[in-house]
Amino acid sequence: MIEGSVWKFGRDIDTDVIIAGRYCNIPDPKELAKHVFEDLDPTFASRFVPGDVIVADSNFGCGSSREVAPLCLKAAGVAAVAAPSFARIFYRNSINIGLPIFEIPDIAKFFEQGQKVRIDPATGLVTNLSTSQSFTAAPFPEFMEKIMAAGGLVNYASERLGGSKA
Repeated sequence: MIEGSVWKFGRDIDTDVIIAGRYCNIPDPKELAKHVFEDLDPTFASRFVPGDVIVADSNFGCGSSREVAPLCLKAAGVAAVAAPSFARIFYRNSINIGLPIFEIPDIAKFFEQGQKVRIDPATGLVTNLSTSQSFTAAPFPEFMEKIMAAGGLVNYASERLGGSKA
């Protein structure tokens, strides 16, 4: 179960806004996380509480195919991202690293900054605890559920091959 406060964003949040290109050469995810959304809000990383959730409008993660965008969100402690749609490459990169993302039509209309949210990843049920409204996310195919449960593609592949988690 995921439960936290909502950080609300608009539509077309691109990977350049999530993490500026000048930081993409930082190899340490925790260091990278210090710069998440820096050009949009320089105080975001210092105010964000690990376990909180991003709720955005459509086309989240558009722009360049920068793999560090979902990585820095996960390293910052983002528990999940809910939006009506995601850029295809961002979606896949998120699954590959085990960052839970949920597609829900018009979800941004039903949440405000700071409201409390609960997400049940097993069922896709997303509840605005501040208004008691609930929504159901589009389900993941079974193989993607297994990748997410393993914490990402590397861990999933390692488990399938009989190794240990990365």
